[in-house]
Amino acid sequence: MGLTPADLGVLRALLGDDAVLDSEAARFTYEADALTLERELPGVVVLPRSTDQVAALLRWAHARGLPVTPRGAGTGLAGGATPAPGGIVLSLNRMDRLVRVDPERMLAWVQPGLVNLWLSQQVAAHDLYFAPDPASQQVSTLGGNVSTNAGGPHCLKYGVTFNHVLGIVCVLDDGTVVTLGGEACDGPGMDLASIVVGSEGTLAVVTEICVRLMPRPAAVKTMLFDFTTIEAACRTVSAVIAAGIVPAAMEIMDQHTTALVEDWLHLGLPLDAAAVLLIEVDGPAVSLEPQRERIVALAEAHGTRSTRIAKDAAERAALWRGRKSAFGAYGRTASGFYIMDGVVPRTRLAEALASVYAFAHERGLEAGNVFHAGDGNLHPHILFDAEDDDARRRALEASHEILRMCIRMGGTISGEHGVGLEKRPLMTELYAPADLEVMARLKAAFNRDGLLNPEKILPGGGGCREAAPAQLGGMRPRDDVEGAWI
Repeated sequence: MGLTPADLGVLRALLGDDAVLDSEAARFTYEADALTLERELPGVVVLPRSTDQVAALLRWAHARGLPVTPRGAGTGLAGGATPAPGGIVLSLNRMDRLVRVDPERMLAWVQPGLVNLWLSQQVAAHDLYFAPDPASQQVSTLGGNVSTNAGGPHCLKYGVTFNHVLGIVCVLDDGTVVTLGGEACDGPGMDLASIVVGSEGTLAVVTEICVRLMPRPAAVKTMLFDFTTIEAACRTVSAVIAAGIVPAAMEIMDQHTTALVEDWLHLGLPLDAAAVLLIEVDGPAVSLEPQRERIVALAEAHGTRSTRIAKDAAERAALWRGRKSAFGAYGRTASGFYIMDGVVPRTRLAEALASVYAFAHERGLEAGNVFHAGDGNLHPHILFDAEDDDARRRALEASHEILRMCIRMGGTISGEHGVGLEKRPLMTELYAPADLEVMARLKAAFNRDGLLNPEKILPGGGGCREAAPAQLGGMRPRDDVEGAWI
């Protein structure tokens, strides 16, 4: 059922003229997220400003039988924001306020369009911050973080988004507004808020979020090590954890990635190192020097060639700039690249990385790796010519082999990017039919007619799309915001 001029008139009456975008040029902007298999032009894009407007929109869409795809900043990497054909894209970017902060209880209520980093900047006066820090935190929104249960480098110590959400206000498919969870640490009844976190907009549209804030660490030490083999860097990671130390973050970049970052940013990274390992510890100042000494000793025992300790906040920021700009560095050099988000046991990192390179090279492609080493969350990059259909096919084939490898090793297909449209076929390889049936029944309890973000996460129900050829395009970094994508 398509949208008619009368439908557009109703939407403008509900939301305001400036909140309804129906021109082809405007809709084109919303046809995909940052990196996806498919692109689809939505029938219309709406930009509400309140929970009431979202509820009104969903009531109307439900009555008309129109699919609705919630969307944040579009930084997703799994096709989770790809619209349904002829459907409605519900952009939450105008709902971007910090509603209320309670510094004594260390919590805040925010709207889903608030950018991740902006929250930390706005609560900094209270010496608080929001811990989840995806690489896209300068542009990704909190609603998107909730949707995919985003993590980031510091999730090793502080956990993913799920661990920092106390409650949500959300709108169900028929426009019903409900509050799940709340400000209390543990309320009675079923923990339905946790079910919605990570559901990628398939259960409800989140319109307000109660987030847990953290006190800023009293002190931080950031260290950079370089190794002649990536295996030595991985062994160092396991040795640090085995020694009883849980750093705030442990990140590895391979030689390919380091070279691209250095060519772009000129940070003084070692170009001849097979891998660089970034380790950060935080906490009471008195505790950090013993941790630093122990970590340096372990790195030296495993063959580090050099140790670089950030002397001040500026040097620490420079080291992190290199790590968080890796995706942008790839975007400068390849017309197309494909990013995976698989997870393997930490003890099998070196083995997994060797397989990543092999899968790419067997298909005549290049691969690079930058990843959250502390929790085994890989982010392999497969580079290809976006204008070459066969290269796109080979890139997709290599990526699925990488994710199958993660499953075989006892890991999973996503650590923080979600399943979206991209990984649906692999869900049948990760879960038994009975497991998927339970998930489908849960989804149906929230989203009875399947109109909220259809064809995402769970396999089936949209077979024509699963058989469609991949349309892997290239991404380009925005010039004005480092790490941002258009």
